[in-house]
Amino acid sequence: MNIKGRTQTNPYLTFNGNCEEAMKFYKEATGGELYMMPFEGSPVRVPKGYESKVLHSTLTFGDAVIMASDTVPGRESEAGTNCHVMLGCDALEDAEVLFHNLSHNGTVTIPFSVSYSGARFGMFTDKYGIHWMVHCDCEASGCG
Repeated sequence: MNIKGRTQTNPYLTFNGNCEEAMKFYKEATGGELYMMPFEGSPVRVPKGYESKVLHSTLTFGDAVIMASDTVPGRESEAGTNCHVMLGCDALEDAEVLFHNLSHNGTVTIPFSVSYSGARFGMFTDKYGIHWMVHCDCEASGCG
């Protein structure tokens, strides 16, 4: 198996409701550019009062990218287990192969499928306890 397309690796952090505060701190500390999208307006259902929490954010500085979100209530994260390795692929075939191979004998949290944004996305914990996310932007890769 050879991965043929461009693949990017980023840390993906999860927070228990304080993602906005943390990402603004990281923005100030790095001088980077910050994008944040709230749960409000997305198809993800959250309790009343949680709509303004962060569904997804991206902080870029230099060549670095850190992504983060607030976890959905009821799926709280713990310090030390609240970081995933995010693999962003520009080829759907590569994303499918990586998801299948890396999740072998692990625990799939979200099957690799079409997400609310139209991209392909999945999450799992591998057999060594490492948390992963695999993403393919269908607009860029033509998989939509």
